[in-house]
Amino acid sequence: MPTDAALPGAAESYWMSSTDATRFAPLTDDVTVDAVVVGGGIAGLSAAWELAASGRSVAVVEADRIAAGVSGHTTAKLTAQHGLVYGRLRRTRGEDGARLYARSQQDAVERVAELAGTLGIDCAFERASAFAYTLDPGALAAVRDEAAAAREAGLAAEYTGQCDLPFPVAGAVRVDGQAQFHPRAYLLGLAAALTARGGTVYERSRVTGLTEGEPCRVTTESGATVTARDVVVATGYPVFDRALLFTRLSPRRELVVAAPLDAAAAPRGMYITEDGGKRSVRTAPLPDGRRLLIVTGEGFTPGAGRVAERFRRLDSWMHERFPVAGTAYRWAAQDNDPTDTVALVGPLHPGARHTFVATGFGGWGMSGGVMAGRLLSELIGGRRPAWAGLYDPARIGPVIREAPALLRQQADVARHFLGDRLRPASGTLDGIAPGEGAIVRVGGHRCAVHRAEDGTLHAVSARCSHLGCLVAFNAAESTWECPCHGSRFAVDGTVLQGPAVHPLEPRPVDPERP
Repeated sequence: MPTDAALPGAAESYWMSSTDATRFAPLTDDVTVDAVVVGGGIAGLSAAWELAASGRSVAVVEADRIAAGVSGHTTAKLTAQHGLVYGRLRRTRGEDGARLYARSQQDAVERVAELAGTLGIDCAFERASAFAYTLDPGALAAVRDEAAAAREAGLAAEYTGQCDLPFPVAGAVRVDGQAQFHPRAYLLGLAAALTARGGTVYERSRVTGLTEGEPCRVTTESGATVTARDVVVATGYPVFDRALLFTRLSPRRELVVAAPLDAAAAPRGMYITEDGGKRSVRTAPLPDGRRLLIVTGEGFTPGAGRVAERFRRLDSWMHERFPVAGTAYRWAAQDNDPTDTVALVGPLHPGARHTFVATGFGGWGMSGGVMAGRLLSELIGGRRPAWAGLYDPARIGPVIREAPALLRQQADVARHFLGDRLRPASGTLDGIAPGEGAIVRVGGHRCAVHRAEDGTLHAVSARCSHLGCLVAFNAAESTWECPCHGSRFAVDGTVLQGPAVHPLEPRPVDPERP
């Protein structure tokens, strides 16, 4: 496999590279607040802001750095147009369900516009139309149906045959009144406003324990505890899963490449298609007056492999269709797809009174995360918005109607959990090239072994610390990934992304052992 150096662009997110690093202190002492939010992405920070704005004392506890996980690696479309979703919602949730979905998502778009203005957050907020297009004339019936369903749901939607992409399309749904922004600039501004209001943010404080009650307590790996009446778990994939939500979530990783182009040549809208594998396109303003074209696609299950090949394919697609300069950035993002289309936002489990969860945004976490923050704040305040039932994790009917998707997801997990154990470890220590990794049997145990560029071997347990699936190596990002539920680990076993909260255990390696 070609080395990482052969991949296009710098291996960093533009959103991360164009903003300053945060340095909030870790949680070292026990604290008591009205509400604690576990997770410092857009869902967590939005919930924290809404709770603080309602007069509550709030603490945000983040395992790494705020706005540096999924929210720092998104495409950052802020839109209620989520591909061809409204036709599906109309069939599975009825017209009222589709209408509530549209209202709640558009409300989130307007909330960001409002807060960016009132709080003075410079986050490159721009209004733009959102398009879901197809190149296939045979798919036009579905596109026309989507335009009608989105319009009936209350969005400013229409069918069109025209886009300002530099290649022809067969047809598209156009939804006006949407937006795009710099997600990390927005969230850092929101965090600053939160702390100015008296809220606290703790970084490098991984939460490993939750005790429900009146009050609740969350405990970090250092032993420090936050006591609070209410707890919001907004960690992407829930690190606490007392309602078996993992049976209804499928992790999906997507790649992003970005390159500058002249502003005059930049498409003005935001675009997405599922033709030939997903392609998502938007632009962002650069300081020199040009625009940065951001292209997302090549979705895959974590641990599926061939990531370098996927990066190159996506990069080639961009260069073949747009007059861009050299690729400047590449990065990847990860989200979780719910089996029944709609995010899971509400009580953590059916008996929960003071613990809440937000997950399963299906790649639309910008509007979904803001919506979740507002919804959870209302629920904690004793109010129930009209769309609370739509997102309630305890919903049963939609899950039953979309049972085939749930069964497929569980079959995939079972295939990895059982099948990977039956498959013999295929690697050898001598066969691991510098920069590569493999599952190797050492001393009778399966080990995840990586060889650094200087030849040093690092070995950790090959079993994910979440539920025990075998991890696989992503050579393009130098990470170990769990294909069952999406946990990701550094080569030394450190947790990079949950639901795992504990590292992969280190393993001794005898270089002389075959």
